[in-house]
Amino acid sequence: MRSTPAASVLGFLLFGLICSYTAEEGTTLEEDIQKVINQIHFLSGADEQMRGFSNTGEAFSLHSYYDMLSNLLALVPPLLGDRFMDELPKMLVCILSGEMDCGLKAELTKTVSVQLVEPLLNLLSSPALQTCPQSPSSGADPVSFRTGEAAAAATVLDGFQQTVMNILQSLPLSGHLKDTLSSVMDAAVKNVLTFSVSLLQLPLEYMNIALQFGIRVPSLDDKETCEQGDLKQLIMWGIHNNMSWSFAPSLVDVLLELFLEQVEPLCAYGVLDCQTPPIMPFQRSLTEATRDSNDIFLKCDRHNLAQLNDTVCADVLRGSSAGSSTSVLALCQALGSLSPHQLEQVWSNLCSVVQALVSPVVGESPYCGDGDVTDSIATAPPSQAAPRRAAREAPNLRQLACNYDVWMEALPADDQFVSLCSDNDREEFEKRVCSNADFMKKLLSDAVNSWLYAYCANSSADSDYLVSHFCVYQQWIEQPTGPVATVLLEFCMNLDGPRMTSLMCKNIQLLVFVLADPENIHLMPNCTNLPTPPPLAGPDLGLGLGPGSLGSESCRYSQWHDLTQITTDNLMHCTNFDQAGFTQEVCGNSTIIDTLLQDEEHVWLREFCNASLASLSQTLNIAEWCDYDTWAERQVDVSVVALCWQNDQLAFQSKVCCQTSVLEKLQQDPQNQWLVSACTNMDMHELLKVCKYSDWSKPIIVDMTELALCAELDQLNFTSKVCTNGTILQNLLANQDNTWLVQYCANHSKSAVSLSGDGEGGGDPSGFKPAEQCQYSSWSISLPGVALLTLCWENDQTHFISSVCPNTALLLKLSQESYSAWVSSMCTTFANYTSETTTPTTTTTNSPAPEPDSCWVRNLVKQFHLNCSVDFTSACQPGISQNQVLKMMVHCWVESLEARVEELLTAPVAAMLEQALSTTVVFLLAVEEVQASSLHIIKNINLSVLKSVAQYLEKEKTFENKKVLLQCFGTVLTSLMQAPRDMTRNEFPVIKEYFNIPLSSLRSVLRAAHINTVRLILQYYSSHRDTLQLSDKYLSTMMSVLLQTHVVRDESFFPELAPLLASANPTDILALPSLQNDKIVTNAINRNLVHMTLEQRQAFGSWYSKVMPPSKIIEGHESLIADTGDLIVYLPFRYFQHLSRAQLMNGLDVLLRNNLTSLKKEFIAYSLVGNLTVQDFIRLGKMSCLADPKDLLLYKGTEAFTVIQDIVMNCTHDDGLILPNYLISSVLLNSTKFKVPSSLGADRLAEIAHLLPLMGINFLQGLTPAQLLTALPALSNVSFSPAQASVIVDKLSSITTLTGPNKLQELGSLIVGMRAETFLTLTSARLLSSLPAIAQHSPGLSPHQVNAIASKLWGYSEVVVWLKNHQVDTLLYCTPLVSVLPRIGVLVNDVENITTNFYNTQQAKAIFREALETKPNLIEQRFLSLGTLGQGASCEFLKERFRADGSQNAVVEILQFLRQQPRPLHTSLKKCLIEELYKLEFFPQLLKDLGAELAVSMPVSTITKFSTDDMNVLRTTILQDPRHFLLLPRTKQALLVDKMVQRMGMYTGVFTQEEFRSLGIMSPFVLDEVFIQMDRSFFIDNLSSLLGLCYTQSKMNLVALILQEPAVFGPVKTWNKATLIQVDRFLFFLSKSTLQEISPALMTVGYIEKLFISQRRWERGDVGASCLKSVERLELFRKQQFVLQFFLGFLKINHLSSIGMMVPTCEILHSIPPAAWPPSSLTSMSPTAFSNCLELMGHDPFFESYQRSQVLNKVKQLYGPVSSFSQSLISQLAALAVEMSVEELSSLRLVERRSIAALGAISDWTDTQLAALFTTVLRSTRRVSPSQLDSSTLVAMGYIVCGATVADMNLFNAVEFSKAVLFLGQLRLPCSEEQLDVLVGLLSHTLAFGTISSWGTDVFIEIGVLAAGLPDLAMSALVKEQIEGITPTAISVIPPERFYVALNHRQISMFSYEQAAAVTDAQISALSEVQKTALSLALTLWENRPVDFRGRSRGLALSYSPLCLTLGLLMLLTVLSGPDVP
Repeated sequence: MRSTPAASVLGFLLFGLICSYTAEEGTTLEEDIQKVINQIHFLSGADEQMRGFSNTGEAFSLHSYYDMLSNLLALVPPLLGDRFMDELPKMLVCILSGEMDCGLKAELTKTVSVQLVEPLLNLLSSPALQTCPQSPSSGADPVSFRTGEAAAAATVLDGFQQTVMNILQSLPLSGHLKDTLSSVMDAAVKNVLTFSVSLLQLPLEYMNIALQFGIRVPSLDDKETCEQGDLKQLIMWGIHNNMSWSFAPSLVDVLLELFLEQVEPLCAYGVLDCQTPPIMPFQRSLTEATRDSNDIFLKCDRHNLAQLNDTVCADVLRGSSAGSSTSVLALCQALGSLSPHQLEQVWSNLCSVVQALVSPVVGESPYCGDGDVTDSIATAPPSQAAPRRAAREAPNLRQLACNYDVWMEALPADDQFVSLCSDNDREEFEKRVCSNADFMKKLLSDAVNSWLYAYCANSSADSDYLVSHFCVYQQWIEQPTGPVATVLLEFCMNLDGPRMTSLMCKNIQLLVFVLADPENIHLMPNCTNLPTPPPLAGPDLGLGLGPGSLGSESCRYSQWHDLTQITTDNLMHCTNFDQAGFTQEVCGNSTIIDTLLQDEEHVWLREFCNASLASLSQTLNIAEWCDYDTWAERQVDVSVVALCWQNDQLAFQSKVCCQTSVLEKLQQDPQNQWLVSACTNMDMHELLKVCKYSDWSKPIIVDMTELALCAELDQLNFTSKVCTNGTILQNLLANQDNTWLVQYCANHSKSAVSLSGDGEGGGDPSGFKPAEQCQYSSWSISLPGVALLTLCWENDQTHFISSVCPNTALLLKLSQESYSAWVSSMCTTFANYTSETTTPTTTTTNSPAPEPDSCWVRNLVKQFHLNCSVDFTSACQPGISQNQVLKMMVHCWVESLEARVEELLTAPVAAMLEQALSTTVVFLLAVEEVQASSLHIIKNINLSVLKSVAQYLEKEKTFENKKVLLQCFGTVLTSLMQAPRDMTRNEFPVIKEYFNIPLSSLRSVLRAAHINTVRLILQYYSSHRDTLQLSDKYLSTMMSVLLQTHVVRDESFFPELAPLLASANPTDILALPSLQNDKIVTNAINRNLVHMTLEQRQAFGSWYSKVMPPSKIIEGHESLIADTGDLIVYLPFRYFQHLSRAQLMNGLDVLLRNNLTSLKKEFIAYSLVGNLTVQDFIRLGKMSCLADPKDLLLYKGTEAFTVIQDIVMNCTHDDGLILPNYLISSVLLNSTKFKVPSSLGADRLAEIAHLLPLMGINFLQGLTPAQLLTALPALSNVSFSPAQASVIVDKLSSITTLTGPNKLQELGSLIVGMRAETFLTLTSARLLSSLPAIAQHSPGLSPHQVNAIASKLWGYSEVVVWLKNHQVDTLLYCTPLVSVLPRIGVLVNDVENITTNFYNTQQAKAIFREALETKPNLIEQRFLSLGTLGQGASCEFLKERFRADGSQNAVVEILQFLRQQPRPLHTSLKKCLIEELYKLEFFPQLLKDLGAELAVSMPVSTITKFSTDDMNVLRTTILQDPRHFLLLPRTKQALLVDKMVQRMGMYTGVFTQEEFRSLGIMSPFVLDEVFIQMDRSFFIDNLSSLLGLCYTQSKMNLVALILQEPAVFGPVKTWNKATLIQVDRFLFFLSKSTLQEISPALMTVGYIEKLFISQRRWERGDVGASCLKSVERLELFRKQQFVLQFFLGFLKINHLSSIGMMVPTCEILHSIPPAAWPPSSLTSMSPTAFSNCLELMGHDPFFESYQRSQVLNKVKQLYGPVSSFSQSLISQLAALAVEMSVEELSSLRLVERRSIAALGAISDWTDTQLAALFTTVLRSTRRVSPSQLDSSTLVAMGYIVCGATVADMNLFNAVEFSKAVLFLGQLRLPCSEEQLDVLVGLLSHTLAFGTISSWGTDVFIEIGVLAAGLPDLAMSALVKEQIEGITPTAISVIPPERFYVALNHRQISMFSYEQAAAVTDAQISALSEVQKTALSLALTLWENRPVDFRGRSRGLALSYSPLCLTLGLLMLLTVLSGPDVP
């Protein structure tokens, strides 16, 4: 008897459950046990013939067996009473671990299991009778394989199934009977399941523990990574995480397929080509990631088992597992006592047991084969005395099937083994098969193995070797043996495409040979060596992708041979990622698209292709390219011929193929020889749509008309492929209309297959005798052939119907064959027809007869009221087998039960049942791993798995669980996914869940995703982009992972990311692998550049530059730009500058359609402008303006110059262009048409309105008032200077009343030309209505104008209402405080309605103080609602707030409130905040809420304590608003950045791009030794951005050195034009000696002017305006002046001669300031030009005295004596008047405020000049007394105020002066100490600000520098609040003696850092030591107050060290080194 090893569990449970006997009295239990053991051993070894209970044995043997069983059963009760079940787990573990002495009970268990289970296993093997594989021996009869007992068992089973089906179909069920039957079935199911669950609970727990040991479920490790799990691990994970799997229907389907295997139809007699249907390919459940044999669950030599702590035993042993039985506890304790080696031994033995148990069920039956079968599981010896053998595992797949030596020597191998080995033994298969041509040819002799061509072509085999043996083109032609298979041709085209294409183009014989078969039409070569025309430029149509990628396989349209194999997945992938190629190759090919549209799943392609082709037609003008009418007369490029043939075939056929003359002319070019075959075979395209011979081999119905068409038009192929192929012929004859094929094939083919059923050949159908040949009774034994069946139906219908249709068994067999499936449906139709015609009519004629449902499977389901989701389409097809019917019925029944499981079972039972089903599925998957055939598990459970996962993801709230599911099981889930078309209907939430991943986890999840998962994600995103609404951050992160991970792994994946390229991070772009030479990649990038930011485009340009060195660009073809595409535009300029003029001109269209940088535009302009045509200039457009003016002027007098003028005019409207005024002057304004201004028409004047400021005052004065009035709408938007605007306003006022209604609004920007005197005459209503217009141009209004308007409006009591209505907000910032103070009481009464106005700081403080005094409760409660008044909060108020609520949330709210203030916070408030916040323990956490303004106010000592993270927060905060950093003193800027650099570790190594960018605006403030280490590549490539930063003088010098390094630009003497336009304003950083080495030819006037414009734009920008200090600005101007004068020759010409000296135009002086020119050149200007630019000269701050003197003399020459100067002229003179004598100043007429203001703004007056000017003002304005001076006049006087005597000042109106003090206090007035005392006295008037002691911070802020005039006594009494309001400028002008006397050391110690830094050297020298110490403390106060960033503040240090004082003084000296320090 054969036995199996320790299968003790099953054996003992079987006999233990059924026995009830007792042992005989008088015997001990041990003796009985030993007796039974001896009996079993004796019986097992008695006689080999006794095996399997053979009936041939002797009689005593049967008696011995009975006696042994009786004794065995008698042992059960005493064993159970002796705690046998409790000890059973330990005994099992002992036995399995290999221990020799486990006790007598264990020995009994082992013996019973080993010796008695075999019969049971043999019994269990019977269901596998039907699974015997086909014998590989050739020539065997297919029917003979089911022989002997197996055939008998199958016959019985078939009969039983047939009986069941008949009963089910014929059972007449009433409603009551159905309900009763349903109730009975429900009760039975409930009881059976409940019993089964209770019975299997313990084994299930055991199995669960075993599964946990053998299946390690992946989990996330500390690095957030995990291994990819397979399907078993996924299900195990789901069991542990309470996932509901719902496997009942799926598991039933698996078991049904296992036990009800589909019986394949038998071959009919006489059919020579009968092919056994292929077995389903073996699909293992293992993924590629877990294919390692060490992870196979049922591998018996496992060494990687899970630890005990990873199983449920850990919880059981700890007692934390609820509900665990004592048996499980005993098992866990036994396992816990084992060593790792023993545990592996247990596993090995248990594994062998399991394999032995399952192999009879899922393996082959013992009846299969010839009996010489080796056991797959080794068995244990029958005798205990024999030595024990370890169990061994089953032979692996390679040993079983892949015996290549046998294949080579014997007959051809079974095709299933070939396929199996190619998948599972790939490496050896490629070596033994693909690398052996003879072997490969032998296998290919079987047509089924034709797939080997494609397989080996993509293998590691040598492609040259394969080509040499298979692609024998010469042999095909010279020794033809028949048509070459299409698959072989495709094989050669794939491996040897270029050569094969060349040969076909050159050898017409080969071409005709290949194209003789219409199925090869897709191999038609394009015999042209030139690229297709530009309109078709695009991707490489999927042919350039790397091997192995999805895009490579699915979008190779030339390899789409069998279109039925193209899935929706492939189509959607290609339409998404290769739309252009798909449109051209698929949508444009009617053959392909029509074939694809025959599948209803592809209907959507029609709409897609219509839209895509319409889009393509818009870009490709076929009619323009394919002008066939001219082809007969001219030479046509071969690429154009190919283009037209591909895109216009209909017209091509009629206009070329059918026109002999055209065709012959084209064929004169050898490259057009392909037209011979193309024109001949164009009809074949239509034919191929119908004659799809390869499809006809499948069981499909083919229309007769299609067959007739193919037989007529393609007779040769039809005869060879249909008549000689029995399979095809059978399928075609399944359609009754195709019986004519029998006669056709008999007439046209000598080798036609035999179609009759008798095997005697075709015979003559005309002599057919039904009575003799249609023997219907024999058909049940031997089915008829296809022809015989058809002929009997055609010629003997009556007998056919009566004999065949009633025979159910015969009908069933016929329905199972594809060629005879029509018989079943025909009989059903006939039966319905006869029933209708013979049954009497019982209904009215109006009632339609119901259409019968011919699908009996569906009827059965309906009959039993089963709810089923099964698709009955396939089940209702003719020919369904009874096995399939039973499967479907059982499936539907189980599915119905599952829906009612909650009703049938209790929750615990249902949960246990679900766990049992899930565990069973896992076990079956494990079994499938070691089987040589598939159990179809994945096919049946995949939808259940996906559905369960989707439900889990929807319900699960904890993302950590979702993360494990997506990250650790994403690959296996992807493999289970259906086609993407389902995702478009939103049926797969699994993929959707990837878009709900938090950003913090997105990177780790996507990094672990499989490439196919990523593809599904991309496809889902492409289809749902609009509804997903993903954030930019999400897309950027996702793209970053894909580029860093998946593209690096598989470079061919890149093109599929094209739609997301716009989300790529520039850093990731730069790190891309080297794909620059991949055309598909570059095309994908080019197509998507338009959607990217400039930074992304530049990153791609930098990446592309890695393969585009300068040498390659220089050597490149003229078409380099056009060939490369848009990508080349974004090369770094250091590469771009090497493009030649020819390349630039050829690729101009590419350049112009992209966003070029100004640098590249200028390079292109100066490179191309020269010898251009009119059309060239039109193409260049505005780019022409960037050329050097001297080059454009060369076209003067030509036709092109008119175009240039128009272009330049357009350029003047573009503010983004740096347009030299020299160009405007030379090209536009230097025209005779502008000589007479009054002659210009209104339209022309409006057109040049924006140029009028350049043309000057004289030109404006030449215009008539009527002209100006007509052009007013255009003029009102132009920015004129005040003098120019006043000229226009004066002219307009002469013909219209500008003060009328709405007139001021019409003036627009010209409002700056209105006199202040006019504003004072307007009514309040008129002013209010004009304020919105004034607001738009308020920065251009002068202070005296603003003061006049504000003072007038605030003089009305209604101003309070206006303020609430925001009508006076426009000028609120410059409204005098003294005007607001009288209204504060009224305002505070309604304080809640005035919280959104834009107050200045002093106004907000005054209102807040008043509100706090009158409404303290309201202010305290609603502080955060005070809006813009928040900036007025006092320090004490904030301290109280912090004391009241010092929580972090409360503090953050206050900080956020203060950050929202419209104006910068006052220094005192910032100092107070920092001091208070700094005391808080959570101060470090507040850094992110401080804002840049407060952050930069922190002391450096505090910043020094910051951690790296805190420093990063500070850095980010500053960069968010860098203007506050730029306003810091230079010393603090340097210290702050230095501390930051130290903390961030930037001191060593290269100053990298990342480090530089991380510092942003602060980067130039690093130490010099850090800055000099800047990465030079970064420096060169980012010069344009570096130009915008702020540099100290030392950094300017370093930049100059870097520019001259060889690795950068080298010595300046080698610089060229391209270098200069890159260097730009950095040129001014070079030293004067270095500047002189630049080639003078490069330094043209136009370029120099651009440098000045560039520098001025930077200075007026956000950075430049706050960057340069006055000394730095002056030094830089001196450098600019040198550059101009040196390169224009002024420094080389004798100053006495003016020959050759350039005289500037007025226009150029707007760009290059007058002070840069020698005064002699200015005075040499024409009178008109000089007069036009007089205002520029007068207001130039860099004019020196000698320059002003010469210019003033020129003015006197032109305008006469000073006394005759007009008000307009005086306002233009401005600073030039400083050179006037006192007498001349006294003779001036200063009547208007504008002329007074022009002189009052000058600070260079002497005291005598000031006195003369003051007197002149009084005289000219006819003021009898200084008391008559109003505030507007005082503001206009400015510095002239100090020209009044003390007596005159005492006469000033205190109120008017107080209104003017807001402006006067900002000036550094040169008044004497006595004068300041008087002015302060005016301010302390009761009608002004009151007594000094009552002044608050607001008043001191308002009066500014006048605080220096406080009397000694008042100054010494100043308190902290008052000192905080004194401006640093006021501190600096306090007389030294007063400073020493009035301010004590306590007051000085209250100074802010800015106030202390403003103290001058003279003031310091007058101080006492105590005062100096106090000043030092003010500078270094916080140096001794460190903050503890560990959570505690160490408080204030009460002493200071000498080191601190020294450092403070050093800082002070550094700050005071320049008088410009604020």
